[in-house]
Amino acid sequence: MSVTVLKPGLLTTVQDRGRRGYAALGVGAAGPMDDVAFRLANALVGNGDDAAALELTLVGPRLRFDTAATIALTGAGFAAQIDGRSIGGWRAIEISAGAVLDCGSTRRGARGYLAVAGGFAVERVLGSAATDVNARLGPFGGRALCAGDLLSARDATTSNGPPSPLSRGERGFTWSLDPRPWFDPDPHRPVRLIRGSHFDALDRASREALFAAQFRIAAASNRVGFRLDGPRLAFAEPLELVSEPVGFGTVQLPAGGQPIALLAEHPTTGGYPRIGQIAAIDLPRLAQRRPGDPVRFVEIDLDDAQTRYLARERELARLLDAIAMRLAT
Repeated sequence: MSVTVLKPGLLTTVQDRGRRGYAALGVGAAGPMDDVAFRLANALVGNGDDAAALELTLVGPRLRFDTAATIALTGAGFAAQIDGRSIGGWRAIEISAGAVLDCGSTRRGARGYLAVAGGFAVERVLGSAATDVNARLGPFGGRALCAGDLLSARDATTSNGPPSPLSRGERGFTWSLDPRPWFDPDPHRPVRLIRGSHFDALDRASREALFAAQFRIAAASNRVGFRLDGPRLAFAEPLELVSEPVGFGTVQLPAGGQPIALLAEHPTTGGYPRIGQIAAIDLPRLAQRRPGDPVRFVEIDLDDAQTRYLARERELARLLDAIAMRLAT
């Protein structure tokens, strides 16, 4: 199965769940910004959760499918059409040979995920199909898709996971997922934040402002991190630090006083003070924020954050099992 990129969209990249095991060498994981929506897109077409799929940002691509396929689109509410006919998201959809999928743009949320039964067959770099645009690492030389690029998909019968609907020749998918438990584009809902190792070094006004003030995502933000415009934060005394490990969701404070929330393409280490860590359960919600959207933090402790994350993962695992069973019947 092959797909031709007619228009690439604003920032469309190939992703799997990330390039793991190379942080000690300074190589980051990359992977999807919204891991939950990514996994559900793959599940809906019968793939394993690490199959390569496309991440769409704000404006999606226009693609021509040269052979028939089964696809699913999750995440942000893209106004997608097949040959001019509107299609819904969060469900498996059959697309005919020669048809054109125009993913359109989204007004709710920022990122969507397009999966195809069998997964996209792309070059793997250091064992992963994840694209790290900042490091120029991954398929297509580590860049976003361009017009004229050709994508192919693996045989749906050999993909990880249960047999896909395409492999059984079924038609007419009449069911879809309710996105509400898994997709929250509301930019006014607070993001839960754990105190970082340098939180106590902030001056009193800055400690209060971090949880009381509203920040906004700056235009100069990307998959490496969201720059947060808002009140200038400061430390009670100057800090001299060596670089230490950072992760997805680490909130750093550079000398300018405007926090940076690190995202999927974050570096493996950083020398800026770490004033907070966004709770893992809220990372998909943060990933759906757009430039100019507000960000307000509410405090959560580590134990509560871990408990909520594990509860979410148990619920998601049950849903993934239910999808697999439905596809197998």
